[in-house]
Amino acid sequence: MAGAPERREDQPLRTVLHPKTADAVTRYLGLETVGEVLEYFPRRYLPRGELTRFSDLVLGQEVSIISRILSVSTRRLHTRRGSIAEVTVTDQLAPEENVASTGQASSGQGSFAPRLDGLAGGGLPAPDVGPIGETMTLSFFNAWTASKDLAVGDHVMFSGKVNEYRGQLTLTNPHYAVLEDPAPGDASEDADMATAPLPVYPATAKFTTDRIATVVGRVLDSIDLSLLDDPVPDDLRAKHRLMSLPEALEAVHRPRDEDEPQQAMRYFRYREALVLQTLLARRSAVLDAQRTLSFQPREEGLRERFDQILPFRLTDGQRQVGDEIAGDIALEKPMNRLLQGDVGSGKTLVALRAMLQVADAGGQSAMLAPTEVLASQHYRSVIKTLGPLAEEIGVVVLTSSMPTGAKRQALLDIASGSAGIVIGTHALLGDDVVFAELGLVVVDEQHRFGVRQRHSLTARDGGPVHRLVMTATPIPRSVAMTVFGDLAVSVLNELPAGRQDVSTHVVSLAEHPKWETRLWERAREEIDAGHQVFVVVPTIGEDAPGPRLPDGDGQETPLQSVEGMVRKLSALPVLSGIRLGSVHGRMDGTEKADVMNRMAAGSVDLLVATTVIEVGVDVPNASLMIIMDADRLGISTLHQLRGRIGRGELEGTCLLVTEQDHDGPSMPRLQAVASTRDGFELSTLDLEQRREGDILGDNQSGRRSTLKNLSVLRHVKTIEQAREDAWRLVDREPDLSGHPSLLRAVQDAGEQSTTEYLYRG
Repeated sequence: MAGAPERREDQPLRTVLHPKTADAVTRYLGLETVGEVLEYFPRRYLPRGELTRFSDLVLGQEVSIISRILSVSTRRLHTRRGSIAEVTVTDQLAPEENVASTGQASSGQGSFAPRLDGLAGGGLPAPDVGPIGETMTLSFFNAWTASKDLAVGDHVMFSGKVNEYRGQLTLTNPHYAVLEDPAPGDASEDADMATAPLPVYPATAKFTTDRIATVVGRVLDSIDLSLLDDPVPDDLRAKHRLMSLPEALEAVHRPRDEDEPQQAMRYFRYREALVLQTLLARRSAVLDAQRTLSFQPREEGLRERFDQILPFRLTDGQRQVGDEIAGDIALEKPMNRLLQGDVGSGKTLVALRAMLQVADAGGQSAMLAPTEVLASQHYRSVIKTLGPLAEEIGVVVLTSSMPTGAKRQALLDIASGSAGIVIGTHALLGDDVVFAELGLVVVDEQHRFGVRQRHSLTARDGGPVHRLVMTATPIPRSVAMTVFGDLAVSVLNELPAGRQDVSTHVVSLAEHPKWETRLWERAREEIDAGHQVFVVVPTIGEDAPGPRLPDGDGQETPLQSVEGMVRKLSALPVLSGIRLGSVHGRMDGTEKADVMNRMAAGSVDLLVATTVIEVGVDVPNASLMIIMDADRLGISTLHQLRGRIGRGELEGTCLLVTEQDHDGPSMPRLQAVASTRDGFELSTLDLEQRREGDILGDNQSGRRSTLKNLSVLRHVKTIEQAREDAWRLVDREPDLSGHPSLLRAVQDAGEQSTTEYLYRG
């Protein structure tokens, strides 16, 4: 906001740190402001344990020691580049201090008083280090940092694991904190600090966790934390018994016990959830205030006539979801609905019935598909399903690879309104595509479109339109609340009659090498029975980059590729005479469509493919899928691929082939896919195994995203609480005028592309 005073958290680091230190923090950690440093949280905490006397140290134990530094020296390493700092320290705790920290009195035995002449270096008199007890030499391989931070006479706490070097106990690269000198005879402050958890920050080789802790401490001490923007309203903080922002910052960076960081993170997680849910609630309120065309159901109209010619009964779920959508598009408020259903649940049929309702009222619908193969397949499927109604409605397809004449005719049909249903790829988003009266946009497999692509059709041609987003990747409820929080959610959780079961098995070639021969024998059996087979591989060419798997001889086994597999299968006697095809992502749209059309028509017996067939390919006669190097593919991808078989009257078999043995790191994931067809269960497992910060995926958000402190799997209750609070707050006060700090946080979040993704779906 122009003219607004700078917030404390927006202050440059140079205002609170020495310029050289501030520049180093920015260079090595990418942090530029006070707020960014304060929000740079430890990734974990080390338990320090009680203060330990040198004489009580045990090899391998995690300990904390309080000591005085006697000397600091550096020397070059002989075996590798770099240098090492050696810091000699003394255990100078007084007897009462030993009693306070360990429960034992010091024996005093073994104490000695070495000469201190010259320890300070440079001929200067050595600082007074007090009485000398037992000594120890600590080693630091980050020599420059340690020698810069530590000086003779410093009162320091070191924490680390006890190890042995040349017969002497020592600590190597311990964490440390330089302490204030305690009042004579008072060790309580040291004892408290020694038992406090030690923060460990995400560090770099040039900027260690100890230096980060020092910088954070200086920033904490340099500003009045009560002046920071706290987005959480006082009444909500009291309701959920949360810390205040100043309390949470102190607790997360300088905890006094193990519970404080947990309580601090309760605050930060709720704050993040509240800001996000408030953003979604406000945007939903904006949508509620918009107006668009309404499309009332018509008695004996296209939709009713379509239902009458269907050769099967709709499932209860399809009818229920269809009624929800029909009610939405009958209103002037734009529909914004997510339709999720597992592979084969009949989402496209539900969408088609909605498009017929729009056509009944003279409107147009557009279905946006991620690939030309899928767009062409949708087009053929819709024409076939509509039967005699197709010509009456007017169904056209528009893709980039269409001949110029066909594309020109499609554009004319769209602009004139004679095309009631338009199916296409990103070509529909071009400026040359003008609709006569666009009323409904159906986005299929939404995660495969960029943010602005998904939004383009629904924000043009005269204002907002109804939108239905479909996904075959089941989304856990907590993710739906967080990612699609402003969309109504419908779920198809039953398969239509006629869908066959698919049995899935893990095939370990590491344990059973001879099973590979059986794979191709099984493929031949299916082909001889008149069925078709998919063989999926992870790469296109044998020179394609990718991870390598070590074989039993320590050699490197390349990943299976389309080119290599086609050559291999062509040479196998057991597969002689079969009609072999291949498809992959480097082929242009026309080539891919031609191959898939021949596969669908039964002209190809065995198709070797990459995961390009993951989405939407419909070959009812396919009964066997063999996925090579299955351990290289994610859970969701494996589940989607498996959905390509068992789509007709034939039961399907999916074989997950891997070079790993039963102890391999990917084996639990493969066994999970083999054990269940429940897409929601698998999607939850998939999220658990992915990095939390990558939940939306790079191709979904356009950038690394999303949630900093919040886990959509572990913190469902927090998300639910924040959602309830946010929607009640926005309902009561849409402009948030009484909560300026929350409003600023929401506005900041709204400027990021990730939240743009959240809004646009």
